[in-house]
Amino acid sequence: REDRADGSTYTDVYEAIIDSVTQIRVFGVENPRTDETGRGQGSGFVVDEQYVVTNHHVVSGGEEIDLQYSNGDWSGTRLLGSDVYSDLAVLEADHVPDVATPLGLAEERPVVGQEVLAIGNPYGLEGSMSSGIVSGVNRTIPAPQGNFSFPNAVQTDAPVNPGNSGGPLVDLDGNVVGVVNAGGGNNIGFAISAALARRVVPALVEDGEYDHPFLGVAVATVDRFVAEANGLEEAAGVIVTETTREPAAGTLEPADRSVERGGEPVPVGGDVLRSIDGEPIPDRNALSTHLALETSPGETVRVELRRDGEVRTVELTLESRPRPD
Repeated sequence: REDRADGSTYTDVYEAIIDSVTQIRVFGVENPRTDETGRGQGSGFVVDEQYVVTNHHVVSGGEEIDLQYSNGDWSGTRLLGSDVYSDLAVLEADHVPDVATPLGLAEERPVVGQEVLAIGNPYGLEGSMSSGIVSGVNRTIPAPQGNFSFPNAVQTDAPVNPGNSGGPLVDLDGNVVGVVNAGGGNNIGFAISAALARRVVPALVEDGEYDHPFLGVAVATVDRFVAEANGLEEAAGVIVTETTREPAAGTLEPADRSVERGGEPVPVGGDVLRSIDGEPIPDRNALSTHLALETSPGETVRVELRRDGEVRTVELTLESRPRPD
């Protein structure tokens, strides 16, 4: 087109992948505040000939789901599988146009400062793109509902808003770095990492569900206050604050009291986990990421810990994570 601007590298990426990004409509969603049913919306993207990835929270509770491609084509869908703990879901589309080529999940871990683009449908504005960088990696972010967190999340300053959920966060090669799942405002957004999606998505396609490994503990990062209160030489590792069930219950020892440091209660007396299978666990984020990406239910792991001033190693066979309450 003679009257068209030249654009940029961002334009090239956008045009290469926009046909594979979808708008998703979910019907029959109940509003918990009014008890009325209505329509929800979000974004998604094609990952295989018939499969579309989105967020669990986008499709959860819906009675019917359809989607629209950037060329205007509509398609009905069938929900193949959905996983609350990773906030991922996979739809099987009745129709995928030839132009909607599958997007690849990035194999390389993202790095802080890497340029990324978020493409989706914020507030129903189809095919919108925003740009930014990876602001942080390996984040553990609390789920909006439920007593659990999403591990290994990617943080970005690319603006994301309601309706972006489920859409791709891509690098400048068009590879999916993460699946957008939350916008925190103030230039803080999050995406479920491609590394976690590569484990979860195939299981949702094949089995409709994904079994997450479960250690059965609540932990806190050992900061300088925890280290001081427990007589530790360095502020590293995680301290067990509670053993909720097997495999940790009966094997790991939780904190038995607390003291005040810096105006806050600090756990005292629990096992301090230092490594799993030789991989250092410097903090709570590292523990969540290692379990999510490197282990599976039924595997036996060797945990190095410090208890009563002594370093010891115990073996635990990981369970499957129970459904949230």
